[in-house]
Amino acid sequence: MATGAADAVEMRGALMRLRRETGLAVAFGGLVEPGRAQVRISELNGTTTAALSALAVSSGNGLGGKAVALVRPCAVSDYSSSRRISHEYDVAVAAEGLRSVLAVPVVVRRRVRGVLYGALRSAQPLGDRTLSAAVEAARDVEQSLAVRDEVDGLLAAARGLCGHAHPGAPGRSVRHAGAQGAQGAEGMVWERLREAHGALRALAPRVVDPALRAELLAVCETLAASPGSARSTGSERPPGSAGPACQVRLTPRELDVLTCVAVGATNAAAGERLGLRAETVKAYLRSAMRKLGAHTRLEAVVAARRVGLLP
Repeated sequence: MATGAADAVEMRGALMRLRRETGLAVAFGGLVEPGRAQVRISELNGTTTAALSALAVSSGNGLGGKAVALVRPCAVSDYSSSRRISHEYDVAVAAEGLRSVLAVPVVVRRRVRGVLYGALRSAQPLGDRTLSAAVEAARDVEQSLAVRDEVDGLLAAARGLCGHAHPGAPGRSVRHAGAQGAQGAEGMVWERLREAHGALRALAPRVVDPALRAELLAVCETLAASPGSARSTGSERPPGSAGPACQVRLTPRELDVLTCVAVGATNAAAGERLGLRAETVKAYLRSAMRKLGAHTRLEAVVAARRVGLLP
């Protein structure tokens, strides 16, 4: 699913929840258009006309524009007669028959990314409960956008690292200082790749969009099979170690925990990162160690890397 389409789905879901929880007659909203300082209304829920569809709201104009400019929720009990806002969009609002309206900005990392509106067709104050519900709905959209931004950034970084990580096999002799420097640089890239892999695995359960989650996990697979891993180099395994990756089956959660352990996380830190209790992390780790034929955390990480489950 394309990023814009997925973001629209998040907004649509938030608007549906807002109406269901508050009884508002209408809810609508949209995101800031890329490269432009305006919000394009793209999602409508409960409307009876298309008057608000594709309406472009500029910062400072109307109720939504005021919410964008002030970066805080705004509300009016009678839109058309309010002196607290400008009236560039009165025609569209009147065509839909809206009177009491609230607008909540969607803010991610101090930048307004969109606006969520709720409205009644009668002129009356909107209570604190309704405003709080609107703020919560906007927070849901913010969290989804923040996760998507983080995933996109990590995916881009991981793809770049895949093309540069070529660490040598362990124990290879280095004859020249220049070669030592190159190997050191490669080692740094490899560690960054492992960190990216761990961050992507931790984010995967938080991604709602199934297509994006599948892409994220596919990149994790690519990272684990990048040049330098045992799976790609065919390095030998010592007697008694775990067999090929196809013979080791870790559950997604076991692999998530082992990925955190591989970057130095304690059970408590891994639990916080994955949304699990420390005792649950310990149980997953024990299960993974048993499957890998390992007796310690370090042995488990080494065995997982050897069979290509970790980069």
